[in-house]
Amino acid sequence: MALPNKRPDDMARITTPELAQAFIEEQVAAVREQVGEKNVLLALSGGVDSSVVAALLIKAIGKQLICVHVNHGLMRKGESEQVVDVFRNQMDANLVYVDATDRFLDLLAGVAEPERKRKIIGAEFIRVFEEEARKVGDEVDFLAQGTIYPDILESKDGVKAHHNVGGLPEDLQFDLVEPVKLLYKDEVRVVGRELGLPENMVERQPFPGPGLGVRCLGAITRDRLEALREADAILRDEFAAAGLEGKVWQYFVVVPDMRATGVRDGKRAYDWPAVIRAVNTVDAMTATVPELDWALLKKITDRILAEVPGICRVAYDLTPKPVGTIEME
Repeated sequence: MALPNKRPDDMARITTPELAQAFIEEQVAAVREQVGEKNVLLALSGGVDSSVVAALLIKAIGKQLICVHVNHGLMRKGESEQVVDVFRNQMDANLVYVDATDRFLDLLAGVAEPERKRKIIGAEFIRVFEEEARKVGDEVDFLAQGTIYPDILESKDGVKAHHNVGGLPEDLQFDLVEPVKLLYKDEVRVVGRELGLPENMVERQPFPGPGLGVRCLGAITRDRLEALREADAILRDEFAAAGLEGKVWQYFVVVPDMRATGVRDGKRAYDWPAVIRAVNTVDAMTATVPELDWALLKKITDRILAEVPGICRVAYDLTPKPVGTIEME
């Protein structure tokens, strides 16, 4: 039986291994009762939410779970490769990998409006996922999703469109399996640890469904997207070297669709700015901006300016939530 969309007022916050274990046992039993001997399809992004759902379902139903990872060309550097390694090689998951980079980037060419970008990415993801679902459609009765409680709250309040898999055609309708949809992000991480997921997976930063598509602001171009991917990788490298992994909740780079004047090798440069965004939060409903060490910010800036073609300026976004959302688009 599906969970309601309203978190019970008396539901205890999951903060300890004991509470997480109780939740896992409850959900494993619920999933087995709901699914029986039938198969379940899951869109596995590699983010915390879908990874925890995958681990929970593997515990509950093993090879009855079919995971599909779609690389839409908007992943962080090395991320799709890591998904394949962790889930196929280490967890022995039943994983289907699809590289759809060109399909997505061709559709997004010239599209600047943020919600339209999200909808294009979401709709094309559904089309790609539908193609894979049709290949196993006769074998599958259920669709699992990594929906969490802030997704439900923000979608209801009209903050933004969320892109868990919805909108599949009528002849491909599945019953939903959403075992963590009443949990906040911090609770999902506690559950993931108790399920035995690697720490670097449990502490993986939240990553929006549209990926770098909402961090490459405005109309996406392949050269600016690549500059964003490289700058973001530098940021993550330096945060890790500084011991900030797991201590700062989320950090990433945004590259807007605008140019700034600079000077490089004695000549005028007219390149993109890169904006560093870092936030701390418990439940993603409110967020504060950490006071980062100046030497760290300077090192990140020096590396981005030296190593990433097309970027001539680096800034640090100081805006808390509210007023600013965590993502800029």
